[in-house]
Amino acid sequence: MSSLIIKSKVEIDKWLNQFIMMSQRLFENYDTLVDDIINNVKVKGDEALINLTIEFDNVKLDKDSFYFLDEEINNASTMISKKEKDAIKLAANRIEKYHLKQFPDDKFWIDDLGVELGYRWTPITSVGIYVPGGLASYPSSVLMNAIPAKVAGVNKITMVTPTPSGKINPLVLYAAKIAGINNIIKIGGAQAIAALTYGTESIEAVDKIVGPGNSFVAAAKRKLFGQVGIDSVAGPSEVLIIADNDQNALWIASDLLAQAEHDENAKSILITDSLKFAKTVESEVKKLLVNLKDNITAKKSWFKNGVIIVVNDIKDSIEIANKIAAEHLQICTKDPELILNDIVNAGAIFLGEHTPEVFGDYILGSNHVLPTSRSARFSSSLSVLDFMKRTSISKMSLTASKNLGAVAKTLATSETLHAHAISASLRIPLKDE
Repeated sequence: MSSLIIKSKVEIDKWLNQFIMMSQRLFENYDTLVDDIINNVKVKGDEALINLTIEFDNVKLDKDSFYFLDEEINNASTMISKKEKDAIKLAANRIEKYHLKQFPDDKFWIDDLGVELGYRWTPITSVGIYVPGGLASYPSSVLMNAIPAKVAGVNKITMVTPTPSGKINPLVLYAAKIAGINNIIKIGGAQAIAALTYGTESIEAVDKIVGPGNSFVAAAKRKLFGQVGIDSVAGPSEVLIIADNDQNALWIASDLLAQAEHDENAKSILITDSLKFAKTVESEVKKLLVNLKDNITAKKSWFKNGVIIVVNDIKDSIEIANKIAAEHLQICTKDPELILNDIVNAGAIFLGEHTPEVFGDYILGSNHVLPTSRSARFSSSLSVLDFMKRTSISKMSLTASKNLGAVAKTLATSETLHAHAISASLRIPLKDE
């Protein structure tokens, strides 16, 4: 197969333009089908969910079997090894500790004109968590979405997950149990997003939906944003690795394939200042693909979207990295901190050869729900703040009304908003009291 190494400025610029254009065209092919699913659920409620679940997941549900029973959730524990349980518990503990440090403080003060100002944080009332099923069935996603919501103080958490052909990964149910979620629905796809948005006879609508899903799920979230809150519209996963020739080529190759095996549309990108190192990594990737247990997805992804960019100097990677705005960025150089501060567009950054992105997926404690498709230019990883609202609070004294009322009246008048001006005028004291 042809080399995936590009090194001339013309080639690099051409690839960057294509990367940006592809990021802008996500989900368009799914809009019509998703519209039909959403309208079906909105109009027919439970009946639509039953029919769509048969069609897409080959599972026949009725209104009494939408939800996992406590017995089913508890039985999942018996199907899991102690080693797996301990791993989930450790991950949950680290995720909770990390997110507890994000909890914001309320703040109140009186300014120099005597106006009492401030803001307070309150949790969102209800949240829906989408967890993929089937091949992409991740207990880690349960923890990463549910634990920050719990830390924020969300009282009503509903989890939806598809059960294709009636199958469910017991680790997903166990992770939900550890995270304190008992309200779990056996429905997925765009129909689950619609049900959480509008509610049905059996499912209560929520205020915000979070969690990754396939292209149909992402398109539904994009369509319904505004009627319900969402975390983001997630595109295919991506990793950008910046590495010098002092690195272990096998390690870097394995990190690239770890991302590629997520999805055939996932993007694995390496930037290096050594052509020799680039060729070695490319060779190691091909060797790993031969020996990978299930290499179909990773192979398609790598040869479709994988690329190795060779620059003259490692500092040349900074501008490229900021344009890519990758979901995951690994800086595997002798002194990663030397370029760290200049890279401002990245969902999560992993420094040094001993900090692969894979650790961030599971056990570091930081959140693995990250902005994709260049949205790291303006958004951040999922956090406790995503499950809270900040409300401004103010109180005017008589003196403050006197000092500021006339100014408010002037501004309202200049905007030709006469009722605003009247409202301000009525608050201006006629005399000191």
